[in-house]
Amino acid sequence: MLMSFAGLPGTGKTTIARHLSQATGAVYLRVDEIDAAIWAIDPDRDIGPESYHIAAALAASNLALGHRVIVDCVNPWPITRKIFTEAATRARVRLLGIETRCSDPLVHRARVEERIIDVPGLEKPDWQKVMSRDYTPWDKADLRLDTAQLSVMQAVAEIEARLS
Repeated sequence: MLMSFAGLPGTGKTTIARHLSQATGAVYLRVDEIDAAIWAIDPDRDIGPESYHIAAALAASNLALGHRVIVDCVNPWPITRKIFTEAATRARVRLLGIETRCSDPLVHRARVEERIIDVPGLEKPDWQKVMSRDYTPWDKADLRLDTAQLSVMQAVAEIEARLS
C-alpha cells in the first residue's frame, strides 16, 4: 500500500507520518528532504513537481519490494496527487490518500510559528506564507483528519484501522 499525505504546513502531516512509519514499519519518504537536497546543489532552482516525481519513483521501487510506503508532502493539487496515484497503479497496490487539516486557526498558527525545521537548508514558512499557499482541498481523500480534534496517536489509530 502507498499512503500519500496531503495538507498545509503545520497540520501535522510529518508528525503523524513519522509515528505511522514507526508503528507499521512502512518506508517513510519526505519530499522536503528531496527539495533540500536539490537546493543544496542549486539554491536558486525552481523545483516544481520534480521532487514529487522523485518521491513517486522511490515509492514505486519500495512497493515493488513488498514494502508499505508513506509519502509525506503538501501534495497541494490534483496533478500532484495523480503522480502518487499513478505510482500505486504501476506497483499494483492500493493508494490510501490522507489529508490533514487543522480546523482551529490559533492552534494551526502556533504550530507553524513554533515548529522547528529539522531538515538542513529548508526555510521555515511564516503564517502568511502558509495561508497564501495555493492549496486545493482533497475532497476525494480516503481519510481526512482534523488535527485540532485528534491527537497524533488517535490519527495514527484511524489510519491503522484503514490498513486492515
